[in-house]
Amino acid sequence: MDGKNNIRQEQSCACHQKATPRREEGLKQLKNRLNRITGQLNGIGKMLEENRYCGDILMQVAAAESALQSFAYLILQEHMETCVVEEIRKGNLAVVEEALELMKKLK
Repeated sequence: MDGKNNIRQEQSCACHQKATPRREEGLKQLKNRLNRITGQLNGIGKMLEENRYCGDILMQVAAAESALQSFAYLILQEHMETCVVEEIRKGNLAVVEEALELMKKLK
């Protein structure tokens, strides 16, 4: 990637660092879940290569979507319990609107 694309990505990213680090055990569990989801997605790719039945592929897609949704809700829960609480304590009530927007995107 050239420097211009990298700069554009940095400018469009509203990335933040968590003030409270994730607990080691919690981080390990999240990574394990994400690895399983990655395995499911790779399995779907293999099913395509094997010319598997469409219904079987769709069932695996549904399972991967469900797993990813569960993962997202765990991240949202952590966000609400740490980041949102910390920002409210600092007086930043705009974080509530941000949290609501995140919940809408996860529906």
